[in-house]
Amino acid sequence: MNIDFPQNTILEDETVLLRPLQESDVENLLEISINEPETWKYSLVQANGKENLEKYIQIALKARENGTEFPFIVFDKKSGKYAGSTRFYDINLAFKTLQLGYTWYGKDFRGTGLNKRCKFLLLQFAFETLGTERVEFRADNNNQRSIAAMKSIGCTVEGVMRNHMPTLGSAIRRDSIILSILRNEWFDNVKENLKNKL
Repeated sequence: MNIDFPQNTILEDETVLLRPLQESDVENLLEISINEPETWKYSLVQANGKENLEKYIQIALKARENGTEFPFIVFDKKSGKYAGSTRFYDINLAFKTLQLGYTWYGKDFRGTGLNKRCKFLLLQFAFETLGTERVEFRADNNNQRSIAAMKSIGCTVEGVMRNHMPTLGSAIRRDSIILSILRNEWFDNVKENLKNKL
């Protein structure tokens, strides 16, 4: 059973807007896609170059149609530019769980506080609107920047799945680190701590 997101779900505050990803967003994300190859270093689905970006978006939109994912494009209100993308995935209403990931931003938006603002809006929506009990995060265990970002928003490390999955275009398999935030943690302290960092 899947969560039925309203197709017009928009999350925003005074500095950032997350709206549903659309096919036409290829143009909005193309500059990052083409000019910043380091963005895809740890990604399991590459979106480098126009053709790969088109495929990336098509896959995301198909998953939204199937009700298992809900992808957003991220718009930075301060600069007036599109910053990247993020999504809910592995949505399971029966278990009241979902994962938050496929998150990437152009280099101009990293370290600006944009990610924390996005995560606050997404977590607030997940726990307070959808009523989820657990939000899970995963990353390549070598992706220290991503892991540090997840810890800084209040995620708890649960462990590492060794030799978990192949890395893109390589015979090498990655270890995946698992982190999460639980509903009670959100209301007890994570929400307030994260809000104070915005």
